[in-house]
Amino acid sequence: MTQEERVADRLHSAAIHVLRLLRREDETSGLTAPRLSALSVVVFAGPITLRDLAAAEGVTPPTMTRLVDGLEGDGLVVRRDDPTDGRAIRIRATAKGTKLLMNARAQRVAALTARVADLSPDDQALLGRAAEVMERISLPATPASAPRAKRG
Repeated sequence: MTQEERVADRLHSAAIHVLRLLRREDETSGLTAPRLSALSVVVFAGPITLRDLAAAEGVTPPTMTRLVDGLEGDGLVVRRDDPTDGRAIRIRATAKGTKLLMNARAQRVAALTARVADLSPDDQALLGRAAEVMERISLPATPASAPRAKRG
């Protein structure tokens, strides 16, 4: 296993464990993980089409329709005509939906803050730098950053 593969494997495992830890906080929101995730995209991406929302979440449009139906039924999102395209519908968060998502996010951040607070100042700084790197690698790949072919 190469150094890059070892780092990627450890990062993958650590990310899953952190997400599992924080998922427990999400349960208090009253929404399922898929609904909470879709609501997050709507809140942070602004008004969005169902097709774009489905693509962002990696699900089919019929699956996303069911999720949005549930969110709309709970008063968390609304469907509105697209002002520039009469055939399109955009989904936007309601004030209630935005508040619910921001409260859920605050709970996750608080839970993570408690764990970070237990670390030494050096480890906190290291984790901050690691978060910066993780943000960089999570950006869409460009030709210059695409995986290199193995030589040899």
